[in-house]
Amino acid sequence: MTTAHATAPRFAAIDCGTNSIRLLIAEVLPDGSLNELNRDNIIVRLGQGVDANGRFAEEALERVDAALSTYADRMVEFGVQDVMMGATSATRDAENREVFFDLSRRHLGRIRDGISAEVITGEREAELSFNGAVTDLGELGAEERVCVIDLGGGSTEFVVRTASGSVNEAHSANMGCVRLTERYLHSQPPASTEIAAASVFVQELLAEVQNVVDLSAVDRVVGVAGTMTTISSIALGLSEYDSERNHMSVHSLEDFRATARDLLSRTTEQRMELGPMHPGRADVIGGGAVIVDAFTTLFLEQGLKEITVSEKDILDGILAEVVRRNS
Repeated sequence: MTTAHATAPRFAAIDCGTNSIRLLIAEVLPDGSLNELNRDNIIVRLGQGVDANGRFAEEALERVDAALSTYADRMVEFGVQDVMMGATSATRDAENREVFFDLSRRHLGRIRDGISAEVITGEREAELSFNGAVTDLGELGAEERVCVIDLGGGSTEFVVRTASGSVNEAHSANMGCVRLTERYLHSQPPASTEIAAASVFVQELLAEVQNVVDLSAVDRVVGVAGTMTTISSIALGLSEYDSERNHMSVHSLEDFRATARDLLSRTTEQRMELGPMHPGRADVIGGGAVIVDAFTTLFLEQGLKEITVSEKDILDGILAEVVRRNS
């Protein structure tokens, strides 16, 4: 599809996290609703070695460069007028982040002059994730206290409020699937001592979360991002990844935890035998499983029974920002 055929204004959002870089393109229809045109995900492992070295690896930047080149071509093809690229956890930590911003400016400049990736604070990341995640909750979560958990590669965001926005508590914890795997889980499957060390770390950060976010009065838990949606696919017994089946699927917390624990006990090769598993996620999802184990256990102890998984997350929240600034 080209610009010549585009009749409705088209906008794009890019989310560059620690493990993957994703693109969403949509057009704004006359009634103000969004029609999704394209959604892509490329595993780039930008956070490779950042936790240990404090810098982006050259090969990681090369992978991002190639992915952004592909995405810029796609945005030109679809006639995108404006784009916002959010750069999250790994970018906040890396000392050579200006190299990353320079290459983002080169590619995004093809869409709109002078723009580059924008650093998103942990709390802002949580807010954007919440806005995207609850898009399709509808009346289901209108008056409930909803906790959205966005489990990424380098950080995990927790935000609690009602879907109507009357409560707003958010915290970003520096724990994610890549960070935990690189720091603690050096064996495949991880040794019990490695899992124990990772679990202690997660419990310490979860305690910090609870100092900021009241998790004790939560009515509904919504999980977003790749670790969550992958566990959802496996818990659903899918033979391959299916975003439509995943979106707004409801799981018992006990089943969700059991699936996470099973993944943690497997080698990378054994995880790849599971149809929904992405090759770029198989070696690090164990770190995410430790986090899932911790928060599902917490909520089960509080009497909650279920978790809802949403395919919409920070990417959809970023797109809403782009649309607003052009309205």
